[in-house]
Amino acid sequence: MTTKTYWKGLPQLKNDPKFVKNADKEFVDLAVQEDAGHSRRDFLKMMGFSVAAASLAACEAPIRKAIPYVAKPVDADPGIPNYYASTYINGGDYCSIVVKVKDGRPIKIDGNSLSKVTMGGTSAQVEASVLSLYDNFRLRGPRVGGKASDWETVDKEILAKLTDIAAKGGQIRIVSNTLLSPSTKAALDKFKTKYPTTKVVQYDPVSYYGILKANQESLGAAIIPSYDFSKAKVIVSVGADFLGTWLSPIEFSKQFATNREITADKMDMSRLYAFESNLSLTGANADYRSAIKPSQEGLVVAQLYKLISGSGSTGIDGIKYLEKAAAELKANAGSALVVSGSNDKNVQVVVNAINSLLGSYGTTITGTPVNYRQGNDEEMAAFVAEAISGKVDGVIFYNCNPVYDHPQGAELGKALSGIALTVSTSTTPDETASASAYIAADHHYLESWNDAEPKLNSFSLSQPAITPIFKTRQAQESFLVWAGEANTEYFSFVQEYWKNRFFAASGGLDFQNFWDKCLYDGVLEVTSTPTQYSFNGNAEAALSSIASTYNAANTGFELVIYESCGLGTGSQANNPLLQELPDPITKATWDHYVTLSLKDADALGIDNDAEGRTQLVNITANGKTITVAALVQPGQAQGTLGVALGYGRTQVGLVGKEIGVNVYPLLSLGESLGYNITSGVKIEKTDSSFQIAQTQIHQTYMGRANVVQESILSDYLSDPKEWNNKAPKITSWDKKVPPGALSLWKGHDYKNHHWGMAIDLNTCTGCGSCVVACNVENNVALVGKQEVINRREMHWLRIDRYYSTEADVEDYQGLEIASENPEVVFQPMMCQHCNNAPCETVCPVAATTHSTEGLNQMTYNRCIGTRYCANNCPYKVRRFNWFKYHDNNQFLQANPAMNTDLGRMVLNPDVTVRSRGVMEKCSFCVQRIQNGKLNAKKERRTLKDGEVVTACQAACSTGAILFGDMNDPESKISKVLGIETQYKEVVIEGKKETVVDYGIDKKVTNPRAYRVLEEIGVKPNIFYLTKIRNKDKETKNA
Repeated sequence: MTTKTYWKGLPQLKNDPKFVKNADKEFVDLAVQEDAGHSRRDFLKMMGFSVAAASLAACEAPIRKAIPYVAKPVDADPGIPNYYASTYINGGDYCSIVVKVKDGRPIKIDGNSLSKVTMGGTSAQVEASVLSLYDNFRLRGPRVGGKASDWETVDKEILAKLTDIAAKGGQIRIVSNTLLSPSTKAALDKFKTKYPTTKVVQYDPVSYYGILKANQESLGAAIIPSYDFSKAKVIVSVGADFLGTWLSPIEFSKQFATNREITADKMDMSRLYAFESNLSLTGANADYRSAIKPSQEGLVVAQLYKLISGSGSTGIDGIKYLEKAAAELKANAGSALVVSGSNDKNVQVVVNAINSLLGSYGTTITGTPVNYRQGNDEEMAAFVAEAISGKVDGVIFYNCNPVYDHPQGAELGKALSGIALTVSTSTTPDETASASAYIAADHHYLESWNDAEPKLNSFSLSQPAITPIFKTRQAQESFLVWAGEANTEYFSFVQEYWKNRFFAASGGLDFQNFWDKCLYDGVLEVTSTPTQYSFNGNAEAALSSIASTYNAANTGFELVIYESCGLGTGSQANNPLLQELPDPITKATWDHYVTLSLKDADALGIDNDAEGRTQLVNITANGKTITVAALVQPGQAQGTLGVALGYGRTQVGLVGKEIGVNVYPLLSLGESLGYNITSGVKIEKTDSSFQIAQTQIHQTYMGRANVVQESILSDYLSDPKEWNNKAPKITSWDKKVPPGALSLWKGHDYKNHHWGMAIDLNTCTGCGSCVVACNVENNVALVGKQEVINRREMHWLRIDRYYSTEADVEDYQGLEIASENPEVVFQPMMCQHCNNAPCETVCPVAATTHSTEGLNQMTYNRCIGTRYCANNCPYKVRRFNWFKYHDNNQFLQANPAMNTDLGRMVLNPDVTVRSRGVMEKCSFCVQRIQNGKLNAKKERRTLKDGEVVTACQAACSTGAILFGDMNDPESKISKVLGIETQYKEVVIEGKKETVVDYGIDKKVTNPRAYRVLEEIGVKPNIFYLTKIRNKDKETKNA
């Protein structure tokens, strides 16, 4: 058991006066001020008029136009959802999904549990992508010279120019992000057959070319192998945020979580070491983390190799935990894994050498290549050079945006005007499309047929979940048209491709049945024997190159350019679900900033207060200067700066307009793109102030110790019930007793279902996919930057990020040291559905009540907005609608899903859109509960465990969130919590009988299970499982 000091941010750590001023207030609203000039009498006078006015207004109802079916689809029944297995592809990002379609409209995306790649998980970007289908910025059809056109004209002109180019032997290029689709590659082959001078150039906005080059050199193949974190007992990450953004975070999070679970049958867990500059999701979840500078990254990898191989030292000293990590890797050879986020070929060669020494190939690294990143930096640089020099006669940009997301984008944009034929197949008029003469607008992926091969011999299908909304055309069909193919329907093309490639080997008799099953499952696994790779590289040459490139004693600032978990590469910058999603670490929304350490901020005279007020700074790197806000970040390596990609879009919709700056031009050019800049970096504070919209201290408990429970593995194994024995107690008239022993409430009997939730703090990585899923499922309003600053964000589910330290509250020096590299805990927090709910007792109109199944319910049309319930909620999870966020142009930018005809198509018809003056909060997805119960009732059976899955649970890649019926002894939640059935004696018709006790006091035997603020006796229906760290026990002063 650990007794630690927890803090949400530096203002709380430093007792910032602005934080202290507002921290203990129940309602903090920075946009509301006391009005001393008006009395209660004035209010009543005004109300007298407003009631009369409201009576008159009620006679007028707004008129809405409905779009009826002209021909109702066969499988569409009003009010009954359909589900279609499909595939999310965004460049090399991949996820196998299931699309929920209601009345012909896709409204929700969940993971496909049949996929062996993503295993039912999703990410924030995948969850948010359903809203991009209804983006008003989407193209309505093809364009010529920036003006709307038609497909006949576009095809005629493009074909004429292609013919002219082919006749003179001119060079044609198709530029694309990573191509995951084998049928798309087949369609491009048809195009290349027609025009033999065509070359396909692939690039990735975030390059992994260094890994491809290193594997070509050391493994004999330019591939990226499959990593299996579930088989690793010791993991070392050097700048690879594999839980957040690195390569395949959905897949890796699921694998990682399997070895972090602690149960009665599994009492061991993996150990994670992280060496990094920015505090990432992976670093936040690490057991041991060391902050290093980018100039030390290669030397850390080299020293790790030297320590494991016993071949001396690189001369780098002072890297905490490095020797410990090396020793444990050696001790766990065969079940160890080292990964690096570096794009330096030499660093990756040494990483391969380390994994070879550890026997990782064939165990934690398998021979199945992944196709997520196929970009070639050298070929892309050659294309840009050819375009600038006039050697390219025609270029087609297939769903990519290099004018924005390539470091030479500006030069490429200027060169396009000198190329005879420039075509973009983008879905929006983005930076590259706007610079192209022709835009052959593509369908959204939810309107398209497609397939994907994320890993060798693992395939998935994508099918349309909606008829194309606009007069767009699938890009592959455009290629087939321009190739002169007789049959250009892409559905037929994909079907024929699968028939020829897979059906013959399937052993089936009927292709239609084979095809239908593939569509139904969404995935197809082809049996194969993976190639076994072995290291055959020159580690010494790579070590020599590292020694000459990296400098352990580098002075001056260094810049780390990274990909954020929310916006990613910027392709979904116009998606407000991602803009308003708090960053897992900084908790910032709607803003672009540079992270720097507390010591560096003090030296520069930069200060962040409790409300996110800061200063703008100028950052110069690689001869270019950008201006962004400064954000002081605990855990940031001293002397380093961190700036995220994905901002600064210039050709983007209303949502992403004028947010941040584009930092792609700052990347270093070379054999492979460089994201770490170690020399010539300058930072200069300006006189301009700025306010960042951060949510980290908006809902803060004051003086509450029993919020996060944490221990280390050795302590837990020696005494699993230590927390239970030391849990807070309350005082009765003569002694201290457990909180559940006394109550002012009568309690409830749940004779049917008793819904509850268990959240494992060990496997929650803090990624935020559950937050986006909750927003989409429950029509949660998005309010924009200023309202977030005013503390009015509406998220039903928030993820509290706590920093922690062993230092005592009064040990100010210890706390300051802790801020340099704090430990982090993530805690999802939503309505706890208390059995003794304090909100229910204070509502004057019974708008919040208790159900017979343990739910704390909201009746919106009763609510009059007194906010007494929020005042009485100890968990700060109730949200008040300060405005009418729908049908209100004031929130058009932040909340298009409720303020445009197109955006409203994403709304879930099963959930009420709340109006102004109404309280709202988590409902445990009651609409899903009701749907499950109704389905069971129609089939005349009882509801089965697992049939009701909340949106947050469905979105959680790691399985940290579990929902179910605690009255069902066979339910998964009952088994996880160790709930034992209890009995009581009752008198029935004068006889004593023993019956099952369905009361609120469940006997939970899992020693890790606890309830937040248990001492106040509200008895939530949400249990948390204690955070366990796999660390060695240290003395407090060690």
